[in-house]
Amino acid sequence: MAPSPPVAPSGLLRMRDFRLLLAGAAAGQVGAQVTLVALPLVAVLVLKAPAFEVGLLTAAETAAFLLIGLPAGAWVDRMRKLPLMIRADVVRAAAMASVPLAAVADVLTMAQLYVVALVTGAATVFFDVAHQSYLPQLLPKEQLMAGNGALETVRSSAHVAGPGLGGGLVQLVGAHLAIVADAIGYAVSALFLMAMKRPPEPPPEPVPGASLRSDIAEGLRFVLGHPLLRVIAATTGLGNFFTAMLMATQTVFLVRVLGLEPASVGLMLSASAAGGLLGALTAGALAGRLGQARIIWLSALATGPFALLWPLSGHGAAAALFAAGSGVVSFGAVVYNVAQVSFRQTLCPPRLLGRMNATLRFLVWGTLPLGAVVGGAVAGSFGARAALWVCALGFLLVPIPLLCSPLRRMRDLPAPPDDMDGPGTSDHGSGAEPVTVA
Repeated sequence: MAPSPPVAPSGLLRMRDFRLLLAGAAAGQVGAQVTLVALPLVAVLVLKAPAFEVGLLTAAETAAFLLIGLPAGAWVDRMRKLPLMIRADVVRAAAMASVPLAAVADVLTMAQLYVVALVTGAATVFFDVAHQSYLPQLLPKEQLMAGNGALETVRSSAHVAGPGLGGGLVQLVGAHLAIVADAIGYAVSALFLMAMKRPPEPPPEPVPGASLRSDIAEGLRFVLGHPLLRVIAATTGLGNFFTAMLMATQTVFLVRVLGLEPASVGLMLSASAAGGLLGALTAGALAGRLGQARIIWLSALATGPFALLWPLSGHGAAAALFAAGSGVVSFGAVVYNVAQVSFRQTLCPPRLLGRMNATLRFLVWGTLPLGAVVGGAVAGSFGARAALWVCALGFLLVPIPLLCSPLRRMRDLPAPPDDMDGPGTSDHGSGAEPVTVA
């Protein structure tokens, strides 16, 4: 598939609804990144939880992808996407708001944190599947690479700003009150989505004789029956397993091993995310120069070894090794994601988008709670640094499925059949009303 001419970000930003989608993503992501720092610190500093319980908290945040990931795709395909995203944001805002309320009332427990993590994780499953399925309705297929790049830029920018903000808030008002920022972020995201003026989505037409089981099976057949989607699922699932190990142990490592204060933890994670922002800004250009297929395996192969800097980091200036390793690994992960998500959205028929995205999320995000539990167990038994060594060595294995696949011999990804009922082929024009940016 020859690369499409790049769409200037300024062209996308003239679309009012896409601007609102970006603004909502920014608000929700900043809040979520504050919680990335604050919620584990609530467990570590306020409730004095051991490493294994912190790992379980990380597992609870992502368990929904394993528990309801497959049926969620079938449900999303039967629902209008934008109202579903709004409802998910409202649920997440309410769940997060319960944490500071319980803490102020002095009734907060680890059990409540687990419940909040499970509820927000379930809402995130529906939000993310609907979000990835909605973008091809908003943009024609030749603009999907640019659209995904813009969303990744927003997400990566939030990853840079959010942890530093979260660490500062924890230092200033305490970990439990910092969670308020996440509740506000999800509420603001819902308001931006409600302001979109795109014509209401028609409800998906029911398929005669369809059932939840048959819908799930169709999504599985589509993903597992495509050789490139299979290898993308295997690679991403493996990478997410070791990423979850990192997430489950990094707060314990930074606070209890390196002795960093909450503000320094936030700044450390913000510095780590700078590489992801650079990856989002350059993914389209790299794909155009090197090829969309080639950049998928090159990004994982070239950046994975830098994970070895995590366990090598130490006190004082040596703590910067942790940020440097995370920055390079994040750069590769974001470039990889922009390329492979754009390919998935182009390949899949609109009626299967929810099931395709949910099936892949089940396969690749279902490894997150498993990795978090393993990370917490290793850290609890052998120490956080040992868990980081296992995690870092695991990242060296991530590119292997890609290198053993047909992607290794491709420059660009194959185009879908011309007669496929694919995203961007329906009559939705530019996807939004062009509005001059003020």
